[in-house]
Amino acid sequence: MTAARPPETPGAKMMYLIKRQATTTREELIAHWFANHMPAVIARAEGQRADGKLHATRYVATLFDPRPDKPHAWDGVAQLWYDKALIRPDVAHGDVPTDTFQEKVEPYWPWATREYVVMDGALPLEPPTLNPPFPCTRAGFFKVTFLVPIQAGGNCDDLFDHWLDAHVPNVRQTMETVGGFRYVVSHSLDPAAEAYAGMAELYFPDASGWASYREHIQPDGMEQWVDYDAMRIFQSGTEMVGIA
Repeated sequence: MTAARPPETPGAKMMYLIKRQATTTREELIAHWFANHMPAVIARAEGQRADGKLHATRYVATLFDPRPDKPHAWDGVAQLWYDKALIRPDVAHGDVPTDTFQEKVEPYWPWATREYVVMDGALPLEPPTLNPPFPCTRAGFFKVTFLVPIQAGGNCDDLFDHWLDAHVPNVRQTMETVGGFRYVVSHSLDPAAEAYAGMAELYFPDASGWASYREHIQPDGMEQWVDYDAMRIFQSGTEMVGIA
């Protein structure tokens, strides 16, 4: 019997892959993202909600750990959940900067996805009490993020079907075996317009879980569609939370 597909999160998960400029340090990126940009995004969402307009209901940003031996294609990703996908703008965000964060990063585009939460393990969150509760940070986990591109000429519908019906059960079983506690998959709503067909996010208590996962995971046929040479894998231990 085929395993049931994971539930689809209502609405759309909008993602924004962030790349700092060559002259921007990682410390500058983090400081301006957290102190200057996130509060403005939170305030805009609160204003849109108060006006009865489409607004973000959750907002989380992941900081990818640096690799001194190999510069990353991306430094992090912002994720915002809406009741429906946002319209793609004509101009990238930050093309005309509105804050210091946007002055420090390359212009970025929204990426609309459909989310599936396969394993819904709880993440720690303790907002500060002597300052505004958000934005805040959370840690205490080891996260691995996969940006998954499809092979040239591949059929995304076939990829998505295999991903949900064969790959997800394989990964979930492996995660359960090695002690992973959270697993989320996001599929592009318009894959033809995006660099990546989707994203997978795996959470472990620590790095040993990821090492054990790599030892246990078995092939399941994803290689028929995925361009593994172009796939990007990032590790992280910190998320910034703007709207919980």
